[in-house]
Amino acid sequence: MQGNTLVKLVIAGVIALVIWKKGVPWWQEGPGRQASKPPVAADDSCVDAAERASEVWGSGLRAFINPPYEMAAWESFRSRTQEAIESAEQRCTCGESSCAASRGAMGGLRALVADMDGSIRTGSPPPADVVQRQEAIDNGLTSARELVREGK
Repeated sequence: MQGNTLVKLVIAGVIALVIWKKGVPWWQEGPGRQASKPPVAADDSCVDAAERASEVWGSGLRAFINPPYEMAAWESFRSRTQEAIESAEQRCTCGESSCAASRGAMGGLRALVADMDGSIRTGSPPPADVVQRQEAIDNGLTSARELVREGK
């Protein structure tokens, strides 16, 4: 029973972190302000794809807070997340610093998905550092976005 509580707390923490890192800045920025950003030279599509992959992960994770898990649903979610990561990785082949930061974040996300997959399949608690790893991914994407704004 204690393991289930730990899984719920970790997943709730990851969801809260995603909302804090993605939702709050979006809300503060407002939908009308995004169109007024100046054009940049760095590869914006790479960072966009990496952010989408992270959003796929964050938006679907809440369905797997409470065990027992429906393995077909988990497999579908995991597959969608991996496809989004692969799409981002394909777009992030440029030599710009923003691409390198995005690739690093996608590597972290890929490892996190694999670890959570192993945890869910075996019924073991998730890794103790899930929240920190998700925060590192989000920070990497924030850094990549800043690098795009700087044209790097």
